[in-house]
Parts: sequence; structure tokens; C-alpha cells
Amino acid sequence: MLAAMPSTAVWVDMTGSSPAAVRELATAARAHGVGVLDAPVGGDAAVLDRCRRVLEALADPQRIIRVGGNDAGYTAKLLVNLLWFGQAVATGEGLLLARRAGTDLDVLRQTVATSAASHRLRPRRPRRATRRRLPHVLRAGRCCEELTAIADLARELRVPSQLTQVVKQTYQRALRRFGPVDGELLAVALLEEGAGRVRPADADPLSVGCPHAS
Repeated sequence: MLAAMPSTAVWVDMTGSSPAAVRELATAARAHGVGVLDAPVGGDAAVLDRCRRVLEALADPQRIIRVGGNDAGYTAKLLVNLLWFGQAVATGEGLLLARRAGTDLDVLRQTVATSAASHRLRPRRPRRATRRRLPHVLRAGRCCEELTAIADLARELRVPSQLTQVVKQTYQRALRRFGPVDGELLAVALLEEGAGRVRPADADPLSVGCPHAS
């Protein structure tokens, strides 16, 4: 198909696949002088500019964001779905457990709406935003106690809780690794360390703290 396309053409891929697949496609397309964009939008900025009016006819212009070169669009889309699917499973486990425990779901919804669980992800300057001391931060040991209690309740009520168990185990590993310091996001620090992003030795142990509903 690429061989039949003129050199001025652009292949706009709005499906979803592996980043490796679109890298292979982009390499083959360049050999024929064909541009490639992968959605949300990954690809050359100049190619995006050429196609912007077409894309704006298909989607909200505010949502047309170049996230990087070819394969960055696929990667961003997969990450968005990972976060969405993960939240769906966590919410499903929580609501099933609440119903089995006899909790009024409308009351629970109102409670969650004013709690730390309702906070949106805040990608802007995440380190700067989390390095200051914040009130009502749970210590790691307390996080583990609460997760153990909810995991035990799920087993008692025979509610599926695979994700809950994984979260509990991750926090327990973080407690063993960092000790009983403040920080509800110590599990994230553990994941960062596992990915090779080791925090400086003099880093504030509260740098991974976050607000908690009192």
C-alpha cells in the first residue's frame, strides 16, 4: 500500500497497536517519502501541522496534542487505557465490597467525593508539588494496616480483590524498604526505584507524601 501512495501523502493511524509496530511502519513509510502520524498524536511536528485541519474536523482541537515522535502516540494511548482500566478494576472491587458490607452506595459516593480518593492526577511539576510538607499524611505502617484490614474484609465477605491484594503487598514491600516514614505514595517511590529512578540519599522522605482526608 505504501508503494502506491504519493510522496505527499500522510498515513494517519487512529487505531491502537504496539509502539514497535508503528515504528516499523514509519521506517517503511519514510523510504517512500510518506509521512506517518499515530494517535493521540505521535510523529513529526511538520507532518502534524499539515494534517491539523483534517484532525480538527474529527476531534476537539484542544485534544490534538503532539506527544512526541512516531510511537509516542501509541504509547500515550496505551498508558491512558492502562490508567482507565486500572481505575475501573479498583472502583469495581471497592463498590462490590461496599455493597457486600451493606454500605449505602450514595453515601459512599458523597464521602469519596470529598476525600483523597477523588483527587485528579496532577502531572504539572509533580516533584515540586510533592516535596513540601503536607498535613494529614499517613505513615507507611498505617497505610499497610488499613490495606490489610480492607483486604481481610474482602476475603471475609468473599469479594474478588486481586488488585487490592497487589496494592497491599506493594505497600508492605515499600514499608520494608523505606521504613515507617510518612508518605502515602511510598509505593510509587518503590516502583520508581525498581525502574532505576533512585531518589537522592538526601531527598526529603516526605517528598512522596500526599493529602489525606481526615
